Amino acid sequence: MDWHERIVSDPLILVGKPVVKGTRLSVEHVMEQLANGWSENDLLDSYPGLVREDLQACYAYVADTLRDVRVYPIPA
Repeated sequence: MDWHERIVSDPLILVGKPVVKGTRLSVEHVMEQLANGWSENDLLDSYPGLVREDLQACYAYVADTLRDVRVYPIPA
């Protein structure tokens, strides 16, 4: 999935947060709703302009973004 076709970042929309193209629906919001227990169908029903390919693009965007992230535990 090439997320570049569906996820955009524009400083004039949500201060440049990545959003689903043509919406003000941020990738962050989509992922947050899923983390809160929403299903894909819940999202698609709640946001009629959203399609399954948009959700797949959000997943691909997050995967690409996290690919090179390194986490270093800090001892307590």
